[in-house]
This record gives sequence, structure tokens and C-alpha cells, in this order.
Amino acid sequence: MAEEPIVCDTKPLALEVEAGTYWWCACGRASAQPFCDGSHKGTGLQPVKFVVAEKTTVWWCQCKQTAGAPLCDGAHKKLVKP
Repeated sequence: MAEEPIVCDTKPLALEVEAGTYWWCACGRASAQPFCDGSHKGTGLQPVKFVVAEKTTVWWCQCKQTAGAPLCDGAHKKLVKP
């Protein structure tokens, strides 16, 4: 059974990225958020492949609760705030 992802932040991260393939961290354990660094090993969670056709700004989900991984869908607004 997969572990629960760690919430990295309660807001998305907007980054301008070049065309290419990116691997979004779905576990929340990577030290280079929002990108995978292999920290998911043993968690049962896997990174999400995301292909960018041309230079653009991407709103990466940081709460790891999005239904539209790796993009923010506003799920962070439903998180309980301390």
C-alpha cells in the first residue's frame, strides 16, 4: 500500500520551463520540489511525467492533493489550516 504524500506547500509554484520532459514529485519528499529526485523509493508512490511542447509557465501542485497531477487544481484550498 502506498504511503500518503507529504504536503510541501499550500499554494502552487509557478515556474517558467523550457520545452522538454519533466518528472513531478508526487510523494512530496524530493529536496528539489516540484521535481522528482528519487526520494519516493519505497513509498509506493511514483513521479508523474509531464511533457512541455514549448517554453511556458506551469503552475505545479505543491500540496500533492491535485486530481490533475502535476498541475494545480485548487485542491490546496480544501486543506485544513493550522
